[in-house]
Amino acid sequence: MEDKKNITPRGRTFRGIVVSAKMQKTATVQWTRLKYIPKYERYMMKKAKVKAHNPEEINAQEGDEVIIKECRPLSKTKTFIITKKLESNKK
Repeated sequence: MEDKKNITPRGRTFRGIVVSAKMQKTATVQWTRLKYIPKYERYMMKKAKVKAHNPEEINAQEGDEVIIKECRPLSKTKTFIITKKLESNKK
């Protein structure tokens, strides 16, 4: 099995909230953005949701705000890695 510690982040960077951390070493991260609709001259809220590698040293849990960076494909659906945990939004 290949060593996941040699993952080099490159490409896009996003800031989002962990929606699910139930999988092993994987978390689902979601963030919102505004999309302009020219016909109605209004903005619409859009959500983006991706799966990201959750390293054991970071161990982000559900509700945490994190920074993710793009990297090489780690699996069929994972192409991002969590690089930093900013704050915990647990209630």
